[in-house]
Amino acid sequence: MRKLINSTYLTLDGVIENPMWTGPYFDEEAMSLAGAQTDEADAMLMGRATYDGMSAAWPTMDENDPTTGAAYFNNVKKYVASTTLTDPTWNNTEVIQGDLVEAVTALKAQAGRNIIQYGFGSVTAQLIRAGLVDEVRFWIHPVLEGATNLTAPLTDFKASFDLVDTRVHKSGVIIASYRPKTTA
Repeated sequence: MRKLINSTYLTLDGVIENPMWTGPYFDEEAMSLAGAQTDEADAMLMGRATYDGMSAAWPTMDENDPTTGAAYFNNVKKYVASTTLTDPTWNNTEVIQGDLVEAVTALKAQAGRNIIQYGFGSVTAQLIRAGLVDEVRFWIHPVLEGATNLTAPLTDFKASFDLVDTRVHKSGVIIASYRPKTTA
């Protein structure tokens, strides 16, 4: 069975939106781990807000430059959970219609490598509740943005996790990886 890995960049104050603040911290160390993460994934899952941001940015990047990651993001199979998106324009994108949990359960049962998910919002919360997220990786950046933070849209969501790995980069970025605890 495929694993669903959530990878989310955030600031010290929990901001995940428009992660332009990651640029100064995306050094060789971060690039290596991000590359390994995408090498292990042959599909990407996202909610509508993440899709809107990524589909506006990635197609404008040079796919011939291996340091951008554009070749991967523009060509990997993408699944978007949305009740309003009907005609996605980003290459190789399919909209998940109907029951999200049922659709992701079916995706995980297919042959293939991991499914990577970026961003952390209502889609991730639903999938954690359903026991479908195998690991959450928070890339904590040493910056404060003072904008809407991670917890704002998830006021009714609670979950516990077990720490499975930590990596501290020279840049100050800490990657904390967690596995959701199963409830009995």
